[in-house]
Amino acid sequence: MSILPLRLHSPWPATWSRQQRSSATMAAAALVLLLFLWGMAIPLSAAPEPIGNNAQLFAEGTRMTVLLTAVAGVAGVVLGVLAALGKTSKLPPLRWIASAYIWVMRGTPLLVQVLFVYFALPVLIPALQLSDFASACVALSLNVGAYNAEAIRAGLLAVPKGQIEAARSLGLSPGYTFIDVTFPQAFKISLPPLVNNLVALLKDSSLAYAIGVVELTNIGNRIQAATFQPLPILLTSACIYLLLTTVLTQISNAVERRFDVEGRVA
Repeated sequence: MSILPLRLHSPWPATWSRQQRSSATMAAAALVLLLFLWGMAIPLSAAPEPIGNNAQLFAEGTRMTVLLTAVAGVAGVVLGVLAALGKTSKLPPLRWIASAYIWVMRGTPLLVQVLFVYFALPVLIPALQLSDFASACVALSLNVGAYNAEAIRAGLLAVPKGQIEAARSLGLSPGYTFIDVTFPQAFKISLPPLVNNLVALLKDSSLAYAIGVVELTNIGNRIQAATFQPLPILLTSACIYLLLTTVLTQISNAVERRFDVEGRVA
């Protein structure tokens, strides 16, 4: 007797196109994330101490973690594009600057970068006084931007040169060739590593506790110091991080399928 493999069916109608199902998945996952962020204190309040009486603190810390990830993630993509263009530029100064930036940010610990931006940068530039949140965003953006740059650079180099030459032969300027031909294909190629970098950024945002940002890990440490009950607090924090990364991965996978015109992604 043959055993048929178990297949998970999509919750969306079979008549929908791949793009429609992906868009619906993105919308549903985003809605779940919003509901979780604004209503998570309700189920947590039903948990025994020390979780229940600190449910609102966990909710505030989670929202701060997501905000850090969102701001640093967007800025990191912009920095990654600029650094990738600089590293693939024909101008040697731009290549040197981009290569030095990527080398430094990838070769030093993120915690050192967070502490440097918060403590050392104001000493070097006295006029630049950043808050703890702004310092964490700057450090996280610079770090993830370096990793995004290598992913985007690989995508740019993977675009066949024949397509670029064909676009130029049709009379497209270098700018339009990059916007309409090169970058869309490079972005699709770079999307999987960019997704991994974003998920890693969500977890790396926990290092912002070192400079006093009141995010999820900082909240957990404060409650643990006050209650001396590390097990339930660490388990709760880990479960929240796991749920956030799961929802974020679902959104990212849906985005990848949305742009997968060739149907290469299952």
